Amino acid sequence: MTRRRVIESIDGNVLPMRNAMLFRRKGRFWLDILRPGRYMCVLMFWGLMTLLFMTLLAKFALLNTLHDLNLDRSEFITARSVEISIRTNKLITEGDNIIISEFKETPLPLKLTLPDIWTKPNADLYYKCVQRSSKDIISGEPTNGYILVHSNGGLNQMKTGISDMVAIAKVMNATLVLPSLDHNSFWTDPSDFKDIFDWKHFVEYLEEDISVVDHLPPAYASIKPLQRAPVSYSKASYYSNQMSSLMKKHKVINFTHTDSRLANNGLPNPIQRLRCRAMYEALKFTDEILELADKLITRLRDDDKPFIALHLRYEKDMLAFTGCSHNLSKAEDEELRQLRRSVRHWKEKHINGEERRRQGVCPMTPREVAVFLEAIGFPSDTKIYIVAGNIYGQDGVKALQDKYPNIYTHSNLATEDELSPFNNRQNKLAAVDYTVALESDVFVFTYDGNMAKAVQGHRKYEGFRKTIIPDKKNFVKLIDRMDKGLISWEEFSMKVKILHANRTGGAVLRKPGKVVKSEESFYANPYPGCICEK
Repeated sequence: MTRRRVIESIDGNVLPMRNAMLFRRKGRFWLDILRPGRYMCVLMFWGLMTLLFMTLLAKFALLNTLHDLNLDRSEFITARSVEISIRTNKLITEGDNIIISEFKETPLPLKLTLPDIWTKPNADLYYKCVQRSSKDIISGEPTNGYILVHSNGGLNQMKTGISDMVAIAKVMNATLVLPSLDHNSFWTDPSDFKDIFDWKHFVEYLEEDISVVDHLPPAYASIKPLQRAPVSYSKASYYSNQMSSLMKKHKVINFTHTDSRLANNGLPNPIQRLRCRAMYEALKFTDEILELADKLITRLRDDDKPFIALHLRYEKDMLAFTGCSHNLSKAEDEELRQLRRSVRHWKEKHINGEERRRQGVCPMTPREVAVFLEAIGFPSDTKIYIVAGNIYGQDGVKALQDKYPNIYTHSNLATEDELSPFNNRQNKLAAVDYTVALESDVFVFTYDGNMAKAVQGHRKYEGFRKTIIPDKKNFVKLIDRMDKGLISWEEFSMKVKILHANRTGGAVLRKPGKVVKSEESFYANPYPGCICEK
């Protein structure tokens, strides 16, 4: 009888030798695989390749999601958290709760809060801090000389420039002669300082800071003033050293330009506070201007409903200057081009308007404003006071008025008799508009120009009154995508709400920029400097 070789298995059973050898070979195979060497290298190689493949899949999925959101950044506030549906288009506020209507689809996988459209940012922790200290009060020492000022630009550019000149006179220990205003700008307004500002209040309010006189005293009237255009965005040392030396030598200096002649940052605190006292307290408009503004505000609030002040800077001069002509006809585009060529001090003559629009630097069109306000959530019966001159284009404000019929200006709110002292006085009318915008429930601007900067800074100074700051670069992307049918109205509206959830003029510290000319203006945000935290 043939004897078969057997081996005892692990559990005590008897296995044929042939099966046992196979069992041993398989065991050695896995030991070889797990042993460092060429098999382990193969496993590591394929493991890394698998990991790389999964990483690429995740990356493409993330890029696709970010492209769909199409936002440069997400901005949120933390007042009341709610789950928001992608189809949400209507927010109803009841007391302290936000109720979401049309909540039909799966909520977005994020929590965010949306402020009520009329609610101002919380300013409980902040206060004005512009008081002068005892050591800042002038001591009566002799003046180093006299500063003549020729303010340049429109009303708000001149207003900020004069405020800087007050601070500069303080640094130079000089006497300021009442400034003369620009009569040669686009509007050619013949109004002078006393026509727009309460000059007696200006002199009296600043009497402990600097000396202000109506005109040069007789002893200096025959002196030929030294003409100078100060270097833009200069520090205090520039005026205390170079300009003061010239002042002591020539006694009278005429500053031919006043716009942006002081740095936004890096100045001593007393000088920053003085700039604010000049801008927001000393430069008070005349009673005539304030009385008309008060009448317009009363008429806007006659039904106890809030109103928006809209700085719709879609005017001929601004469109020509920026080269923006979106939604205009070819003839209108050509007219703007000719105006741009005719103004010698406008340096840029050939401008790609569509590229400017994509960069977010063009004034918003009336149609874009209407879509923007609707997306934010303002109902169609909202009262809108337009803070601007004549809107350019054959359609004017039609696209805006079709959606928001309650459109007002000083022209249709005031009577002819009330407006008669303001005929051909665009700077005086701009002062009326400035006052209405300052007192409005919500201020919205469509171009970050001098008036937008001045009004939003003043509203922050007065307790962070609500100012909606459009993110035009991202808004243009969104509205173009919606117009092409790539996103629905509901999705568009929700993204606009998210994008502007905390762009409402709240307390955000002004920070120095890498390029001085492009950093945030001191007068657009006087915090820090004139606003302090409790």
